[in-house]
Amino acid sequence: MDLDAPVAGAATEPAVRDLLIVGLDVHNGEMAEIVERVNARQPTWRLRGFVSLDGARVGETFVDYPIHAAQALQDWPEAALLPGLDAASRSLPRERYATLVDPAAWVSRTARIGPGCVLYPHCFVGLHARLGDFVLALSGSIINHDDVLGDRVVVASGVRLAGQVAVEDDCYLGQACSVRQFTRVGRGSLIGTGAVVLHDVDADSVMVGNPARLLRRRSER
Repeated sequence: MDLDAPVAGAATEPAVRDLLIVGLDVHNGEMAEIVERVNARQPTWRLRGFVSLDGARVGETFVDYPIHAAQALQDWPEAALLPGLDAASRSLPRERYATLVDPAAWVSRTARIGPGCVLYPHCFVGLHARLGDFVLALSGSIINHDDVLGDRVVVASGVRLAGQVAVEDDCYLGQACSVRQFTRVGRGSLIGTGAVVLHDVDADSVMVGNPARLLRRRSER
C-alpha cells in the first residue's frame, strides 16, 4: 500500500503520535472509536481530543474526549489531524493530515490514498485504486481495482464501484448505489441512495433510480 499520509495502524509508523480530530459532526465521533480500534491492535495514536474551530462546546467532552479551542492546533504543533466534512476542517496545511484505516478494512498494497482520508470497517480498496485527499468511505463500501476518486468524495455505506470507475472532486455517492465499470461521475455530482449508474454522469448532477436518471442539477435549490 503506497500512501501519501501516515496511516493509522501501519507497520511503518513506529512511534505513538499525537492526534487531533477537527470538528464535532457524527463522523468525527465515529473516527475517535476507529482510532481506539486501531490502537487496540497496535498503539499508534495518542488522541488528544477534538478541535472546535468556531469555539462551540469548548470545555465539554464528545464521545469521552475533551473539546478544545482552535488554540490546540498550536499547543500540539506536531499532532496529526483528521478532518470533518466541513471545508474549515480541511483548510490547514495538507502535510498535517493523517489517513485513518479501520483494522477491518482491506486495502491493496498497490492502492494510493491521500491525506485526510478515513476508511470505515469492511471497506474494500482494490488493486491500483487511487483516492484523493479527504475521501470518506463508510462501512462496507467497495472501491474496486483501478478506480480513481478525486478530493472530498464521500462514499456512503454499501456503495459498489466497479473497476476503472472515475469519480471527480466533491461528489457524494449515496448509500448502496452502484456505478458500472468504465463510468465517470462528474465533479460535484450526487448519486442517490440505491441508484444504478450505467453511463457517464455530467458535473453537478443529481442522479436517482435504476437505471439512474438526472433529477436536477445539484446547484439548483
